[in-house]
Amino acid sequence: MDNKEEAAVDAAVHDPLAGGFPQSREGRALFWLAVAFSVWQIAFAAHVINPSSQIARAVHVGFLLALGFPLLAIARGFGPVGRSIAYILAAAGVAVAAYQWIEYTPLLLRAGDPNTLDLVVGCVLLITVFVAAWMLMGPALPIIAGTFFLYAMFGQHLPSPLNHRGYAFEQVIEQMSFGTEGIYGIPTYVSATYIFLFILFGAFLEKAGMIKLFTDVSLGMVGHRMGGAAKVSVLSSGLMGTISGSGVANVVTTGQFTIPLMKSFGYRSAFAGGVEATSSMGGQIMPPVMGAVAFIMAETLGVDYVEVVKAALIPAILYFAGAFWMVHLEAGKRDLRGLAKCELPSPRKALKEGWYLLLPLAVLVYLLFTGYTPLFAGTVGLSLTGLLILGGSVALGLPNQVLRVIFWVVLALVAAAFFEFGIWAVLLAIAVLIAINVFSKGGRETLALCRDSLADGARTALPVGIACALVGVIIGVMTLTGAATTFGQFIVGVGKSSLFLSLILTMITCIVLGMGIPTIPNYIITSSIAGPALLDLGVPLIVSHMFVFYFGILADLTPPVALACFAAAPIAKESGLKISFEAIKVAAAGFVVPFMAVYTPALMLQDGGPLAASIGYWPAVAYIVIKALLALSLWGVAVIGWLGRPLAIWERALAMVAGFTLIAALPLTDEIGFALVAAFGAALWLGRKRAMA
Repeated sequence: MDNKEEAAVDAAVHDPLAGGFPQSREGRALFWLAVAFSVWQIAFAAHVINPSSQIARAVHVGFLLALGFPLLAIARGFGPVGRSIAYILAAAGVAVAAYQWIEYTPLLLRAGDPNTLDLVVGCVLLITVFVAAWMLMGPALPIIAGTFFLYAMFGQHLPSPLNHRGYAFEQVIEQMSFGTEGIYGIPTYVSATYIFLFILFGAFLEKAGMIKLFTDVSLGMVGHRMGGAAKVSVLSSGLMGTISGSGVANVVTTGQFTIPLMKSFGYRSAFAGGVEATSSMGGQIMPPVMGAVAFIMAETLGVDYVEVVKAALIPAILYFAGAFWMVHLEAGKRDLRGLAKCELPSPRKALKEGWYLLLPLAVLVYLLFTGYTPLFAGTVGLSLTGLLILGGSVALGLPNQVLRVIFWVVLALVAAAFFEFGIWAVLLAIAVLIAINVFSKGGRETLALCRDSLADGARTALPVGIACALVGVIIGVMTLTGAATTFGQFIVGVGKSSLFLSLILTMITCIVLGMGIPTIPNYIITSSIAGPALLDLGVPLIVSHMFVFYFGILADLTPPVALACFAAAPIAKESGLKISFEAIKVAAAGFVVPFMAVYTPALMLQDGGPLAASIGYWPAVAYIVIKALLALSLWGVAVIGWLGRPLAIWERALAMVAGFTLIAALPLTDEIGFALVAAFGAALWLGRKRAMA
């Protein structure tokens, strides 16, 4: 088995759909079904078609099940019986969507009094969604959702305060399978709008060469420095993560290049896997897209998108600064030098050749920062990407540079017409470009690339979409029973005596709930359950949601599930558990910053906190950032055991204690921390003086 085949097998272990569409009649049919799925979603997002929200959600879930079951059956290597069952389940999913569409008005009229057929359809929907999630993502999320469902059915038999008043079978099924509280709730709405659109956006950019652009820029910028191979991983995976909706998918995409590169330069296998997993997951917390969570958080909290980005910016920079520092220290300890600069691509040349790929991302960010909705911004970004890809092919066929410049100016004016005449102007331009591309060989290749992007986008959306549908069960149960309130009261009760202990309990809850779950449903679950509890304890609104979001993300790095680490394991040829422990070290900032932000909200550029009240807002921001950088630097030195020279155990212990005292927000801890930092610096200076003597 060559490296390419082995990489494909590695990816399939953690993403059964990574192999794409089979080259068979069945595979081609599913390929075109995926294209149809994407076209439907684009038409819905652009308001070319305007079904009711309930019907749009039902069709979205129907497409997910119709496409997901057959693809999974093929990917899992099912025999004739298994495939037949998969197609029956897929047909059942389509039938449920059709029933929701056809019976839309009657279902509204008999809300609260479902008939027998309604209950049968509701049960079929629950079964198909649970089975699809189990086949696609394993048991973690279905078990959590199943536990909540059983709680709704039988929770009245539990002891107080865990019990509820009890609900009839009909009421539970209607809550889960009809209306907008269960499977067709907010998570599915988000999947059918923002998420799908941004996944398609990423798929088009990826096909157009964004991965190569990010990799070349990263190699050119840091590949020649000490530990350059690992720094390339941090930078390229972080950049790719900003447009990717899945940190795990990022691991198996960029990791196939970065992990072998790190190992070839002398990094330990576990450390190389840990760096890749940490960097890929970090992309999910890096603005502007944040795995599409930024848009959901803004809508959930009722704040401007800019406020979410502002809160996420400094923690994300600290996260990647911490990862850079760790790989730098590891490289220094093992004397791992960078690549020869003459062998590396030029970042300036890479940007010169691929700068236009950044235009859609730049326009997207501009629109979001100027107050447009994420759905509008995403539609414009996707439309612009389509125009650039199709227009680039047409421009190459023009005979001279003057005509090319004129062509791009005209196309830019057409794109700007979107704001005056709406989506139809852009759709007309795209139709004209498609017609021109049909008649040239290069153009037909470009059309094939766009077609493949549509199919790949739909395939990539399957795990997130199905997870969102199943997460709806959890949200529906919490809405029906008030379970989140019970949990929140417990956390608040603990927090009255110790906020720190309350934060620890919330962190553990988020890590447990986030195990093996994609980024977006992960945030929806953790923010619904744990977010309100922190808010009741006086934690600022955005900080409380960022806290649970961060630890939901870090669930993919922490044992025992550590999905991102186990995804890196076959590529690194190392135990996923060992990689997980290395990832925790590299991702120290992710564990530290949320706690610091709770005590000093200025770290997330939020008002409040005693420090800001005493010294002023901006001095508080500067102070807490410096303190966080010092704490992370000391943590890295203590863990790696090197700072210009190997450190003794007592020196590492001193650095560790100094770092922890700077993180804590208790009386005198800062003073003690800075004193210990001075002591550590003096010890280093004396050690160096003795060595020179």
